[in-house]
Amino acid sequence: MRDSIEQLTQNLGRTIVGKAEAIRLVLVALLSGGHALLEDVPGVGKTLLAKSLARSIDGQFQRIQCTPDLLPTDVTGTNIWNPRTGEFEFSPGPVFANVLLADEINRATPRTQSALLEVMEEHQVTVDGVSRLVPSPFFVIATQNPVEYQGTFPLPEAQMDRFALSLSLGYPTETEELQMLQRLQQGTSVDELKPTLSLADVVELRRLCAQVRVERPLQQYILDLIRATRQDEEIILGVSPRGSVALQRAIQALAFLEGRDYAIPDDVKFLAPHVLSHRLIPAGGRRARGIVERLLRSTPIP
Repeated sequence: MRDSIEQLTQNLGRTIVGKAEAIRLVLVALLSGGHALLEDVPGVGKTLLAKSLARSIDGQFQRIQCTPDLLPTDVTGTNIWNPRTGEFEFSPGPVFANVLLADEINRATPRTQSALLEVMEEHQVTVDGVSRLVPSPFFVIATQNPVEYQGTFPLPEAQMDRFALSLSLGYPTETEELQMLQRLQQGTSVDELKPTLSLADVVELRRLCAQVRVERPLQQYILDLIRATRQDEEIILGVSPRGSVALQRAIQALAFLEGRDYAIPDDVKFLAPHVLSHRLIPAGGRRARGIVERLLRSTPIP
């Protein structure tokens, strides 16, 4: 299984140039059973990353371009009248996939954003009183543009809390961008990627990640950090218990990716800014990530 993970990482690296840390974070979100939020400017490879991941795990990929006129049924699906049978038939929406890209999610209205809440948490959708399970595994990569605010609807705290972690790809270096152009000329594309894992492998990897040991002192370290966010004067709203669970699951996945069956404090220090920052509401326009990094420096390490 660990060889398969290495092959998966290399496969993603064939299309995503110079973003090893971002790839690792997305895999942490996938294997921890959560979802990933990419906060970045357009054109840095967010869609390419999602499509490459879907092909690499032999999964079905769907994309939703979020706009203000997008309806909840455009996400979940709806019942359509069939005049031949004289009955309503369910037409599934794009959430019935293994990897779902919700592009520019903050352009959708709150009503449509809420349509993703149930499926992200419960892995099912309910239409006209009937619940239907989405495929397993189910993984959402949502993106939002941090620099454009006209025509956007900021995600509420309940929605932000559904994401295991947030990250940014960022602009490539000059060398990386040159490599991208060279690969383009050579014809390297996502369509050439071959699966390195099956969907059943991903489910099994999630089970193995959940077995990684997190000792009691490390759990106390997590709780000390979480509780510090609830007491800090620069924070209006601290991290919820769901954030505590997400952080523990994330460090288990990271430890597994690095070949360990136990988690260490460095796992917490590396992942805490990505898992906790988007769950905070800082006061006075302060940066949430900077606050988390400060709390990491002040929280005693076991």
